[in-house]
Amino acid sequence: METAEPGTVTIEADGRTYRSPTFTVHGHHFAIVDLVELSQDIASYSVRLDGEQVWPLAGRPPSRIRLLPADGARRLAFGSCRTSVPFDDAYVRTHGDDVLRAYGEHLAEAGDEEWPDLLLLLGDQVYADNPAPEMLAYIRARRSTPPLDEIGDFEEYAELYRQAWTEPEIRWLLSTVPTAMIFDDHDVRDDWNTSQPWREEMDATPWWRHRVVSGLGAYWVYQHLGNLSPAERADDPLLRTLMNGDGGAALDAFAEKADAEPSSNRWSYARDLGHARLIMVDTRCARQLTPGDRRMLDPVEWAWLEEQLAAPAERLIIGSSIPFLLPEGVHGVQNWNEALADGKWGARVRRWSEKFRQAIDLEHWAAFRRSFDELARLLIGLGKPVLILSGDVHYSYLAKVRSGPIHQIVCSPMRNPLSRLLRWANVFTQFRIATLVGGLLARLAGIPRPPLRWRVTKGPWFQNAVATITFPDEVTWHESIGGAIRPIDSARLR
Repeated sequence: METAEPGTVTIEADGRTYRSPTFTVHGHHFAIVDLVELSQDIASYSVRLDGEQVWPLAGRPPSRIRLLPADGARRLAFGSCRTSVPFDDAYVRTHGDDVLRAYGEHLAEAGDEEWPDLLLLLGDQVYADNPAPEMLAYIRARRSTPPLDEIGDFEEYAELYRQAWTEPEIRWLLSTVPTAMIFDDHDVRDDWNTSQPWREEMDATPWWRHRVVSGLGAYWVYQHLGNLSPAERADDPLLRTLMNGDGGAALDAFAEKADAEPSSNRWSYARDLGHARLIMVDTRCARQLTPGDRRMLDPVEWAWLEEQLAAPAERLIIGSSIPFLLPEGVHGVQNWNEALADGKWGARVRRWSEKFRQAIDLEHWAAFRRSFDELARLLIGLGKPVLILSGDVHYSYLAKVRSGPIHQIVCSPMRNPLSRLLRWANVFTQFRIATLVGGLLARLAGIPRPPLRWRVTKGPWFQNAVATITFPDEVTWHESIGGAIRPIDSARLR
């Protein structure tokens, strides 16, 4: 939790009391309290700050703790891309219902059989480069220096997270359903680390260094700490430093190094879900951007992923903020663009291709073809079910590898719909002609066929959505109509 003043946070649950002092970063106070001795589900718990009860809110349902079932996770929910715009009629018309907010309201009334054991938020939890009107007003009241229409420092990131997560329904949902998160580009900035030219351009921008340091520092506090186990937090040297005074300088130094030397820190992590292993992969900060040798993951991160994939598990769940399996036509176009941006057709075409890459976001696994091929071969060789969960593209779909039990499941956005023009463009990519064109472009650039074939079997859907996976073999996408959750479609994972 975040508190207005330093103090001691106390959790009372199952007749036991757990405490932790706050730590301070840039004048903001935070606490994370580990409940490590629970042996059964808890029907309700309360939170006190220096003896005063501050949770649950009056009139709201109790916050529960549900332990992972003995036979493993039974249901998992996920989604991505949620803007924090207002909830009045004008914004509902342009942005639709907030499906995460509606999902929280739904679970407050739903039976246990509908509750997920884990909620995955797969990127763009906040939009630092496209703030909502209230956030823009906050920025303009503070300063008149660049970037005028974007987040500039930790203080503004703190306000951005506050606005994103303080709706009562969202607070209750996050206090009740276990969550795991990973960033995507808008948590920092659009196209973050898409290429070396992008990186060089941003490094030459005067305000960028402070922005990326603030963004990674805020992500560490607001999202990443909750991804770690109690043992990992206990061993974290940065957290120990922060517990001893205002650690703003220490957090900034950590974030600056994490940006400059990605191998100095790991944002990826893994969890055991009983019958499944969850592997959440950093596909943004860990990139290797060397022209001619682009990698989605640098060698250190790749070695870690190989180790996680080899660990014993009945099935694997891979969280990748950006899709691994795009519609095949789009995949071919991204292969083609990467080759041209690396100079396949000369310097002039290389410059044009880089501009094209950034203009229409050609930055998925397909645009890092070496990494795509290496991961494809690894997954084929596993011989076990693999579910790849992704967001980013602002539409939802299911893709299936033709030769094995590997599925790509995309659910995006939670609240940030595409324009009608972009919807039609993405519908076109599903047609056979688009697949042929994408494949032809890739062949013209000398790109070999990928080591596996796949096809989109469900979708695309463009509604704001949250998806649920009911193990062992069903996925359902849900939308919100007037605040009520209803299914869009479902599919068997076979």
